[in-house]
Amino acid sequence: MSKAKTGPAKSRNVPDAAFGPQEFAAATGVSRETLSRLVRYADLLRDWNERHNLVSPKSLENLWQRHFLDSAQLAPLVPDQAETLADLGSGAGFPGLVLAELLRNRVRVTLHDATAKKCAFLAAAAQAMDLPVAIENRRMEDIPAKAFDVITARACAPLPKLLGYAQNFAGPGSVCLFLKGQNVGSELTEAHKCWKIRARQIPSLTDPSGVILELRDLSPHDRNPQEASRAGRRQSKGRRR
Repeated sequence: MSKAKTGPAKSRNVPDAAFGPQEFAAATGVSRETLSRLVRYADLLRDWNERHNLVSPKSLENLWQRHFLDSAQLAPLVPDQAETLADLGSGAGFPGLVLAELLRNRVRVTLHDATAKKCAFLAAAAQAMDLPVAIENRRMEDIPAKAFDVITARACAPLPKLLGYAQNFAGPGSVCLFLKGQNVGSELTEAHKCWKIRARQIPSLTDPSGVILELRDLSPHDRNPQEASRAGRRQSKGRRR
């Protein structure tokens, strides 16, 4: 995905039937080969979703904008020098599996999810795409600390709790890229109570009320960081799979 093409602003609120694979390719500048692999991924997701609740069935009506473009808009924000990426709460692979394809042969991606059926889907999709990714089927609290250059998440947890997960994967130069919805302001207010972060909000290309949170310099205040990770148990409103 070219850094010059992050997806045009006019892609917001496009009618469901109007945004498909070709529109995605036009918005992102991906090659035909990349698009072909992503189409295989999309077909497999539709097939699996008939038997497993991987994403909301209604969201499949606008799959290429709602899920694929939403994920792809993170690719230009991944630093050029990044070599590793951890995707937290990968679910059906958004954004981690899409980013693994767009950053193929450049960034090593590890997908994390605690649900076995979702990890089975991720493995099947990666195989269909001939895509080398690592998959961790464990609760994030149980994974040994390991630093990654980039940490991503979408519809994973409210920000204070998400930062509790992310600190296990963050090193001194790590950048977090989190897709967030309309409650981002209140989530940031709560997060600042327990965490030191340098934050930048970037408007989402696919959700008028959404943002991409780019976070750096993550560290806890003097209080126990577990206090932050326990805050907010419910998923953030406005950012549903």
